[in-house]
This record gives sequence, structure tokens and C-alpha cells, in this order.
Amino acid sequence: MKQRLMTIAFATAALIGGSAVLAQETEEAGDVAVQEMTIGAEDAPVEIIEYASYTCPHCATFHDTVFEELRKDYIETGKVKFTYREVYFDRYSLWGSLVARCGGEEKFFGITDMIYDQQSDWTRAGSEAEIAEALRKIGRIAGIENDTLEACLSDGEKARSLVEWYQANAEEHNITATPSFVIDGETYSNMGYSEFQEILDEQLSN
Repeated sequence: MKQRLMTIAFATAALIGGSAVLAQETEEAGDVAVQEMTIGAEDAPVEIIEYASYTCPHCATFHDTVFEELRKDYIETGKVKFTYREVYFDRYSLWGSLVARCGGEEKFFGITDMIYDQQSDWTRAGSEAEIAEALRKIGRIAGIENDTLEACLSDGEKARSLVEWYQANAEEHNITATPSFVIDGETYSNMGYSEFQEILDEQLSN
């Protein structure tokens, strides 16, 4: 899924507060520390970094199918440390990220699963306000209070930091499409479970 990268200026203008009110653009770069969202053993012998967008259908398919097998066979068995990094091609993927991260590391992967499971619903909810409300609903189901959600969705400094963080990582790993995967430093395009198995088993045997 190749798309134009989201710019810092657009990220700022894409924020919502209340009923999708645009945030004021500022010149300062974001300086909020961005937390890596990781599951699996810290000392696992193989590391996978996924780059994905919440609005990408191929990413939703990956999470509904391949990821669950990877989680069961490699992540939960201590063989792989898995890090998820968001990609921002549009404002809706940024909103999804702000909601997912609003619950902290403890809720992040669960909310991410919900966002992908309901992708065809919330991305087609209608107006921007309706899409934002559909994402808020996911956050509320995950146990996040309304005031906390509003604060997360209107945090311009956090949004700018996330986009800068993504752009730096994407440049380092040459990310131009989603989903993409970095396995022990080497970048791969989207693939099925059997291809992952072949690569991971080779890495684990070394």
C-alpha cells in the first residue's frame, strides 16, 4: 500500500478536539518521548519490527491471520520480540494511533486488535466527526475515560513527535508501503506465514 508520507504540518492540522476541531499549527518540533510498543521476551534471539497503518486493509488482514500465528508460535514461546510501529499516511491512521496509545503499553495491543477488527466499520463511518466518534467508542470499550480520550486526541505535541519518530524510522528502514517488516535489521515487504516461518527458522538456527 504505497502512499505519500504524512507531513508534520498536516499532522498538526489533522488533530481533533471536541467535534473534530483542527488544532493550531505551530513551528516547534515535537519533543515528547515516543514509547516503543513491544511484546515478547526482551532477550528473544530474533526481533521483528512491523510498520503498519491502521487504515491499511492489508495490515488488517495480516493482524487477523498471520500475526496470530506468529504470536502463538514465536512471540509467546520466547523466540521473537515483536515491535509495532505506526505509519501515518492520513489523519485517520494518526487518530487511531492516538487512541491506541492512550491506554498505555498495557492496553496498546488489545486496542490495536480492536481497531483492525473493526476497520471496515470505523473507516466508513461517514464524516470525520463520525469516524472520530467510532474510534472514541473503541477507546471507551477498552476502558479509557472520555476526558482522557479527548486529551489524547487533541495532543498536538504528541502527534508531532509521533510523526517525526515515524519519518526518521521509515527513512532508516526504507519503508514505502504497509505492512513492512524489519527482521533483525533487514527490511521485508508483506508476506504470508510460511515465508515468515522460513526466515525466522533460519535466523533461529544460526
